This record gives sequence, C-alpha cells and structure tokens, in this order.
Amino acid sequence: MESSSDAESSAEEEKSHGSVIDMEDLGNVMNRMKKAKKMEGDEEDSQRVKLSKQNGVRKSESEEERREMITPALRDALTKQGYKLIGSHSGVKLCRWTKSMLRGRGGCYKHTFYGIESHRCMETTPSLACANKCVFCWRHHTNPVGTEWRWKMDPAEKIIQEAVENHRNMIRQFRGVPGVRPERFEEGLTVKHCALSLVGEPIMYPEINSFLRLLHQQNISSFLVTNAQFPEEIRNLVPVTQLYVSVDASTKDSLKKIDRPLFKDFWQRFLDSLKELGEKQQRTVYRLTLVKAWNVDELKAYADLIALGQPDFIEVKGVTYCGESSASSLTMANVPWHEEVIYFVQQLANLLPDYEIACEHEHSNCLLLAHHKFKVDGEWWTWIDYERFQELIQEYEESGGTENFSAMDYMAKTPTWATFGARERGFDPSDTRFQRKNKTKDISGC
Repeated sequence: MESSSDAESSAEEEKSHGSVIDMEDLGNVMNRMKKAKKMEGDEEDSQRVKLSKQNGVRKSESEEERREMITPALRDALTKQGYKLIGSHSGVKLCRWTKSMLRGRGGCYKHTFYGIESHRCMETTPSLACANKCVFCWRHHTNPVGTEWRWKMDPAEKIIQEAVENHRNMIRQFRGVPGVRPERFEEGLTVKHCALSLVGEPIMYPEINSFLRLLHQQNISSFLVTNAQFPEEIRNLVPVTQLYVSVDASTKDSLKKIDRPLFKDFWQRFLDSLKELGEKQQRTVYRLTLVKAWNVDELKAYADLIALGQPDFIEVKGVTYCGESSASSLTMANVPWHEEVIYFVQQLANLLPDYEIACEHEHSNCLLLAHHKFKVDGEWWTWIDYERFQELIQEYEESGGTENFSAMDYMAKTPTWATFGARERGFDPSDTRFQRKNKTKDISGC
C-alpha cells in the first residue's frame, strides 16, 4: 500500500507504462486548470433545467442552446490530468487503490470496512459539477459549480457504457506490468462495484435513478456520495447498495467555512438531507472528514446530527492534504495524525450509546463506527453480501417498489483482521504491505 510519498514514485512508474497520474499529483496541471476556469468564466444560460421530484427534467424548447458543462480548455486540462471524459459532463478515473490491489499491495478502506474488491471498483461520476467549494477539495475548485442543472445532458446508457469501456481500457494498461497479479488483472476487467464519489455531485444528474438502475442490471454495486444539499433528490432516490452523506462540520458557521456552499439556505438543506437519509431502508453512512483546527472540537454537535439521521455507519477520516492552492488555506498542519483520529472517534463513541468502533484502516487514516445492530453474538457484520443485494434489488424492481428490503437483509460477517484492535490495523493479510523507507506523515486517502 502506498503513502503520499509512495504515490509520487508510483506515478512516475505508471507514466513509464503509459498509465494515469494519481488525483493528488496536481502540481503540474494547476496552471492549466486555472486557465480553463478563467475561460469558462461566469457565463449564465438563459434556459435552465430544474431537477424534478422524479429526478427527471423539465424540457425546454431551447435545450439545444444550452452549453456543455466541460469547456474545450477544461476538457484538455482534465484529459492531461488523467481523466477519461464521457460526453459533456461525466468522467471516470482509475483510483490509486485499484492499482494497489492489482499489485497485491492492499485495498482501500471500503475493502476493509465493507468487503469491496478494490481492483474491481470503478470510480466515476455522472456530474462533474458541485454545489460546494470545500476547502479540502482535491480538485482545487476548478470543476464547474451550480445549484441546479443548467447544461446539456447525456443519457445514462451512454455514460455507463463509456465509463465501463474506459475503465476496462485503463485496467488493460496493467497487462504484464511487473508486480501485477495475473488473477487480479483478469478479475479487474469485470467491474463489480461503482464508487460514485470521483468528483462533483452525482445526485445533481437529472437521470441519476436511471443510472443506478442500469448499474444494478449489470450486477454492479452502487456506492453514492452526496454533499447533503439536495434533500428532495435524496428522498426520491431509488435504493443503492450504500448511500453516503458528507458531514464535514456540525454547526452552521463551521459548515459555511469548510464546505463553502452556494445555496443561501445551505444549513436547512443540510439538516433536511440528514432527515431524508434517516428514512432510507438500505445502508446509510455519514462521512466525517476531520480538519485539524477547523472541526475537531464539535463532538456534542456531531452527536446531535447523528441522532437526526441515525445512519448505519459513521466513517471518520483525517483530511487528505492535496498541495498548496490559492483556493484553500489548508496546510499539512491541518492533517490529524492517526492516533488523533482514534482519540476523536473514541470521544465521539462515548456520546453515542447505539454505536461502537467496528473497523480501522490505518493507511487511510480512517475508522468506522457501526450501529450495534450490525454486531451479532459479539461479532461484527459490516461487510456486504453483494450477490444477495443484487437479488433483493431485482425483486424490488420487479415488484414496482413494493418488495422493499433493509440493510440487515444483505449484511455479511466482517473478518477479524478488519476489526478495530486487530494487529493488522485494517490491512488484508492476503496482500503484502508496501512502504517506502523514511516515509513522512501518512496523508494518503481514497
């Protein structure tokens, strides 16, 4: 597995094999991205497409006049950065953990917490646009922003087909690369999981429900992350394998400082999104990103928000530092050490009688709090039975939504090595850990 310093060497290694550059390696492309953003400007469309209650669109007679989300300059910059762009508003990129697991160097925290096969996971988004400008955004705010869909729109079928094709092509680049396990390579050509967490706000895409249904029809699990600014879209979302909301702060003032949302009523939207999450029957997660000196002292307020949405799981992760940027004042001093994250989670757990620390992924600086209902006879069941989920979602669709199901219906037993307190600290013993000598503070992430 790779730390931030390891990422630099692996990036150089992959360049020699014609592969892509990791997301965190942004330094050489920042000037191009700033230029692209400047060229995009503040142009506004006269016609906008509103998100509807059914995650559809209200058609406009001047739909063809709408501009594309990705301008030519931005397309050029993103392509050089390693993105495979799809149509006018989507993208896919190979995650560093996919590459790590292909080499037998360990999977991401989702492998440890939920049993994802990282080498078979496709990271993509149907919307590069977002409604926030978070201080820790790893894209340094060069992606488009907006509070509603106002661009041309590609069909879900096109996005998924091209995303899978591009992902498979990126995997093929690892054929014969030294260290890549042949069996992992062959498995990696078949996508089994989809992480809708690449960039932007996937739930903004007006055809998100069609997109999710198509994933499930191809037996691909869905992990969707939203920034908790679109409560109506959360309410109308079809079942997903696991639904995340980013809870980057616990008070109105700190959320405004950290996420820098575009909506004026951002706090109410945030609270309403958490309430809507609490109504979901399938697996739900709060994702907390700790930014030292920004949001680590809000324990009681975090506990109140957890009571509001009652998620199945709470992921707590130290912020990933992505380099200097004029758009953010974050420095390495804002990255908490792993032991500091553990201390925070232990203090938070003391305020949450229904939750307990279940898992740890030391290399991602991440811990998992799980609801006690996932602890059966003293053993954790945080992993996912993916085959069972596909059976359940098929029954749900065939019944027109009447055959609903819950998170408890597709849980699987967590291996002991993945649990908190195990000597492996979340590293799968079937793989071999890779570390550089004299490595500095671990800031790697997913």
